[in-house]
Order: sequence, then structure tokens, then C-alpha cells
Amino acid sequence: MPEWMLVAVRTFAAILALLVVTRLLGKRQITELSVFEYITGITLGSLAAYVSIDMQENWYLGFVALIVWAGMSLLIEFLQIKSKWFRDLVDGRSTVLIKEGKIMEKNLKKERLTIDELLQQLRKKNVFKLSDVEFAVMEPTGEINVMLRKEYQPLTASHLGVRVGPEREPQTVIMDGNILDEPLATMGLNRDWLLAELDKQGIAPENVFVAQVDAYGQLYVDVYDDQLKLPEPQQKASLFATLKKCEADLEMFSLSSEHESAKQLYGECARLLKNVISDLEPLLTR
Repeated sequence: MPEWMLVAVRTFAAILALLVVTRLLGKRQITELSVFEYITGITLGSLAAYVSIDMQENWYLGFVALIVWAGMSLLIEFLQIKSKWFRDLVDGRSTVLIKEGKIMEKNLKKERLTIDELLQQLRKKNVFKLSDVEFAVMEPTGEINVMLRKEYQPLTASHLGVRVGPEREPQTVIMDGNILDEPLATMGLNRDWLLAELDKQGIAPENVFVAQVDAYGQLYVDVYDDQLKLPEPQQKASLFATLKKCEADLEMFSLSSEHESAKQLYGECARLLKNVISDLEPLLTR
């Protein structure tokens, strides 16, 4: 077999081996890798390259090394899951850099982190003033996470005492023009509903690049033609306006009715509907 063909076959085999190993080792972003996992990745890549281009007769030993490295990595990950002591030994512990608004200089030196590097990492978290920080910690991956002082934290609905409805993840129901039945079933919907919604907008399914349904049944559609303007969904706004109109009509009937019993009935219905609208407003006006 010619050398170039031998190299091609070995490279193909090495790529397959790396794919298998990476699937076994799990899914992690580069920024989430520990030092040991980072070194393991570099080593596995080097071993795969050795298998591809080494012309000596013992090139197959590279596969042996790949298997050993992968096996050891899996064993270490298993021990990390089972033992916090072993996890701390391999990955290290989180280091507090700022506590109660005070910079921990000793911990900065321990992590070999300069004040310039600390400020740079804070800016990545959209924090530009040290006085805004209550607590900051360096994770074993090297990432710095920040907790702002109470007065600088963003307001949420719970801070304002506003009731909001539960939020579920949206489901992608069309991808590359193909309807996905499983996400539709997850939302309690079917193809007939989806086709009817698309028909309202005058869109054929095969012209849709991607479509999503949120927890409130709102359909977002993106078509292949970027010049095409799609109507904004108005179901919730229309329902809110209809409810407000019903409330106003009931109040008007209460005021204009000549019979006292009817007046009281209309007034009570208006009051009940007002309470319902108050409960639904966070859902219908978002």
C-alpha cells in the first residue's frame, strides 16, 4: 500500500477513535474544562496525530495509548462524581476573590491574578465599578462569577410583588421546512393547528426556515425570504382588549340599568371580571 494511502487510512481511523473518545468523555465547552481535562484533550490530539503520520512499524501503539488515556479519564471522572475529596484534589476548589465588598489580596496572589486581570474579568460580567460588587469567586475552571450588592441587582417581578405566570421552554416545530411532530405533541398541539396558523399568515411550511411555539401558544416564524415582512402575532393583545371592553360594558350596564337587582348583578360581574383581568394582565401584556 502506498504511504499516502496508509496515512489516509490511519488518519481516518484516528478521527473515528477521537469521535468515540469525545462522546465517551461527555459534552463540555472549552471554558468549562478543568486543567486535567484540558491536558487530556491536548494529549489525545497529539496521540491521534502520532497514529496518523508515524511511519514506524509500532504505530499501532498510539491506539493503545489512546485507549489507556480515555480509560483513565473515564475512571477519574467516575471517582470525581463519587468523592468530593477526589474532585477537589483533581479540579481544585473555588477561590473567593471579593467578600463583603473587600478584595481578598491573599487569594489573588494564591491564584496568581493581578488586579488588572480581576478588573478585566469583572468587565466581562458588565461590572465596571468595584464598589458594586458584594461577592466574587473564581471557579475551578478559571471563570469568575460575581454577585452584586443588593441595591445594584436588577429588579425582578418578585421584588415588585408582581405575579407572573409559569414559563415553559419554547419548542421548535419546523426546522429547514420540515414539520417536527414530537415538539408539537409536547405542547399538546398537532399538524392541523400548525398548518392553520401558517395559513393565517399566508405561509407554506416548505418556505419556513424555523418556527417556534412558546408556552402561550404564540407562533414565531422565520422564512427563507428575508425580504418578506410577516405580521406580528396579536392574539394576546386582542384578548386583553376584548376583556377590558367587556368590563367597561358591564360597568355601563350597571350604571344605566333601572332595576336594582340587575344593577347589582352587572356591578358584581364587572368586579369579578376586573379581578380576572388583573390576574391575567402579566400574561397578556408581556
